[in-house]
Amino acid sequence: MRSVLFTGFIFLYALKAYTQGCCSGGSASPIAGGASQGVLQERQVEFAMNFQHLNSNRFLVGDRDTASLFDDLSSNYLYLRMAYGVTPKLTMSIESGYFLNRTQIGLDKSDTIKSSGIGDLILFPRYSLYVHNTESTRTEITLGMGLKIPLGKYNDSTVVFTNAATGQKYYTTDPPTIQPTNGSHDFIFYGFIFRGYPEKSFRIFSNLIYIKKGWNPLGEKFGDYASIGLFASKTFFTKLGVTLQLKGEHVAKMQHDKNIDLLALYNVDVTSTGNRKVFFVPQLSFTHRTFTIYALSEIPLYQYLNGTQVGSKFQLTGGVSYRFFVKKKMVEEESK
Repeated sequence: MRSVLFTGFIFLYALKAYTQGCCSGGSASPIAGGASQGVLQERQVEFAMNFQHLNSNRFLVGDRDTASLFDDLSSNYLYLRMAYGVTPKLTMSIESGYFLNRTQIGLDKSDTIKSSGIGDLILFPRYSLYVHNTESTRTEITLGMGLKIPLGKYNDSTVVFTNAATGQKYYTTDPPTIQPTNGSHDFIFYGFIFRGYPEKSFRIFSNLIYIKKGWNPLGEKFGDYASIGLFASKTFFTKLGVTLQLKGEHVAKMQHDKNIDLLALYNVDVTSTGNRKVFFVPQLSFTHRTFTIYALSEIPLYQYLNGTQVGSKFQLTGGVSYRFFVKKKMVEEESK
């Protein structure tokens, strides 16, 4: 059995609540941690789960710090994935997650907006296009194309006023930074290039991701997402993995129906959407037989945000993966 490459999970559309603007943000980034992955072996099954915490109170205009528009934006997210090696070249995964909370605290704690709930369903097949092994190297090229289907709320609202005389409550739609999903069906395109040196327990690889966003029922189209990740990974003592990643991201500006005033109706300023970012992502993993546990954090090196937006600040992800093989049943006919 060839060794398992484990550098995290693919958390498509899991989280990055801060990539579409301070009051117009949304789940623009397809991954949490920028992980890479090829395909599983035939009849191999993987169950994976992770927990991710994000928070930020840093605001930027372009690449310069500016005054805060609220005190804090945070979220806690639980993500689940099941993958199966259909053939030696084709792997299919089904992925989804649940926001334990998405919280925005106003300036001087003037108000608190919260949301929780299920996010999106991801159907994500990957195909091994090229594999070449020599005595000292292993080379792989994997392509994937998936679909994100929104399951959760994209138009949740908060009470802003209650009439004391009648008891009638008035609501306003929460900003996309607080919604569990952005409400659109999106296409995911993925590429993975791997070069391994088994004798040295060393690997270098790269991933490329492009997310083509669709329109949601509110007349919003979040900006398309593109990223490239460069990785170097080394295994020590056969069980301890250290992976270093440099990741670049680009999120296009948001679009909207010209007949809809997003700022008035949904608290979305389209001029404060879209960004360019560079992250350094260190990761540690520990593998024992078929179990792997890991932890990683994204450290922003450079951020350029259009308009005024909340920037990336602190992110920590931890998870576990379990892999096993499904035995092929052999049915023998008995002669009568």
